Amino acid sequence: MRLIRIVALPLLALAMSAYPDMRPHQNASPQPAPPVFEMARGADIGWLSQTESSGRVLKDSKGNTTNGLDLLKGEGVNSVRLRVWVNPANAWCGKADVVKMAKRAQAKGFRIMIDFHYSDSWADPGQQTKPAAWSSHSIEQLKTDVSTHTTEVLMALKDSGVVPEWVQVGNETNDGMLWEEGRASKNMANFAALVQSGSKATKAVFPNAKVVVHISNGWDNSLFRWIFDGLRNNAVEWDVVGMSLYPDTLGWRATETQCASNMRDMVSRYGKSVMISEVGLEWWAVDSSYALLHKLTADVASLGSNGLGVFYWEPLSPPGWNGYQKGATDNSGKLTKALDVFLEMAAPLSVSGRSMPSPRLLGPVHDALGRVRDGEPTSGLAVMPTSLQGP
Repeated sequence: MRLIRIVALPLLALAMSAYPDMRPHQNASPQPAPPVFEMARGADIGWLSQTESSGRVLKDSKGNTTNGLDLLKGEGVNSVRLRVWVNPANAWCGKADVVKMAKRAQAKGFRIMIDFHYSDSWADPGQQTKPAAWSSHSIEQLKTDVSTHTTEVLMALKDSGVVPEWVQVGNETNDGMLWEEGRASKNMANFAALVQSGSKATKAVFPNAKVVVHISNGWDNSLFRWIFDGLRNNAVEWDVVGMSLYPDTLGWRATETQCASNMRDMVSRYGKSVMISEVGLEWWAVDSSYALLHKLTADVASLGSNGLGVFYWEPLSPPGWNGYQKGATDNSGKLTKALDVFLEMAAPLSVSGRSMPSPRLLGPVHDALGRVRDGEPTSGLAVMPTSLQGP
């Protein structure tokens, strides 16, 4: 045995000299662990600065007055979404307001999505009105307008130290944007060119930002295929399929199931990630709101790293604010239980390098007959009691 050791040692030394990579690296730095993927647990907060200015009071679960960002942080929210209007009449959601809110949110550790409407007010499936200053512009000028506006807002954020993770080019563009020139049903190529203009402007300022194209009616697979086939056929560069989902309180299960199927198809058909950019249910239907978010978040998580997250739309809005009844606070200013799903996700398990929801979220939710499992609430309030109606 001693002879074997004597012969083996010189051979080992010779091998190590011939192959330097075999030598021990005494001073080598440890390799960093791969980044852990974490789903966005998001909230749209476009109204927050305005409701704060109006004197709206928010309270934590103990009844203590608090600010909206801290309230969301305590509920497990890790991302916020801010909409941008070009020249709003009252300055809310304008460039300065968005930069101010984004700075506040990032300082508290939130990830940021910027949502460009390319309008002076709301852009949605029923209205995609050009900003007044662009009203007479041709499609060529509108492409420049989109690029210039996108660049100006993103540069203002960059100069303020804000780095958005996602940039949404257009809002609920079911039939394009900047009508009539950019109406997809009249000229898909024009719409595609406008999206591409916003996408290129985004990447020029923030190369690592994910470009989101956002469509409502997340359950409508034929709509999504029509829009995204059109964009693909026109060589548009985008990263994320964004969806809205606002189901009926009593029929949300079937609608959510269709949305889950649509999400899987978007990943398979286009090789893109999926984000639920907006979701909401009536604020008083607290059990149904929680159950919807519970199921939807699990279905997004099932997409693996292609399921980027879920944003609840304006959860901090007072009941009835501007006629909207699908927030997640009650008349006292406290959050309802709807966002408790995000709080449960805030202590995730690491599975193969991915931050995942708790086992409760990933477990079976419905049986083959659509019945509830695992203690999921069976229903919410279908009709809002008069005593709970907002102002």
